[in-house]
Amino acid sequence: MRGAFIARSSTLIAIALLLCGTAAAQASPHWPNGKKAAIVLTYDDSLRSQLDVAIPQLNEVGLKGTFFLNGTFAPEDLSRWRAVAAAGHELGNHSMFHPCPAAAFASESQFHTENYSVRGMLREISSMNTFLLAMDGKKTRTYGVPCSQTMVGGQDYTEALRASGLVRYARTGGDGDAVIADPAKLDPLRVPSRMFSTANGAADLIGFAESVRKSGGMGVFMFHGVGGDYLNISADAHHALLAYLKQHEDEIWVGTFQDVMDFVKTPPAP
Repeated sequence: MRGAFIARSSTLIAIALLLCGTAAAQASPHWPNGKKAAIVLTYDDSLRSQLDVAIPQLNEVGLKGTFFLNGTFAPEDLSRWRAVAAAGHELGNHSMFHPCPAAAFASESQFHTENYSVRGMLREISSMNTFLLAMDGKKTRTYGVPCSQTMVGGQDYTEALRASGLVRYARTGGDGDAVIADPAKLDPLRVPSRMFSTANGAADLIGFAESVRKSGGMGVFMFHGVGGDYLNISADAHHALLAYLKQHEDEIWVGTFQDVMDFVKTPPAP
């Protein structure tokens, strides 16, 4: 009797372990071409240093990034951003005027989110879509939430944005290291990211990428300036990260925000 109980218990434990292993395997998608993890490199605010430093470095190693643009960049940069899209990088929507809370940084009061309405925010996103369409001819767009703040006039506009169909996916900020261990559970309009800026060196950038690689999941980098402008990381740190990603290209898929999220939400049949 005791032997039968032990045998039955061992069988149940084995089944439980098998189920746990299956659940763990299903937690992350099987990334394309046998990759073990996915990383998205995103850059905000249509900054000159991205054109001068980040994009040449990306092109040098054959990696693609997502650039969330505002409609306020210099007219002479228009042809350069068109060339960025033609090279296979993604141009994303970062709103026309980048409204943020009044406490975020000094700006005119009409661009404070406290003074916006949900309807006004959606109109601004729609206008930026039209601007981007004229630049790259694409009708499907992703969105980088300005200041990672979805409150306007005391209301969260996420659900209105979802209902509008203006964008397919939205990137926000994140907590902690923002490693996404189970991408299948992501809300497509609340995709977390980790921001890196002046205080972060190559070790920080590579450390986050390594954590993503070990997790088998997904990680989204948020950059602003690269080797210049504001909230900037150094050109050397950015170059070191790209070298790491290139060195591990057999394990890490570096894709645009839209490409990676399209895969997460519509993985191929096994």
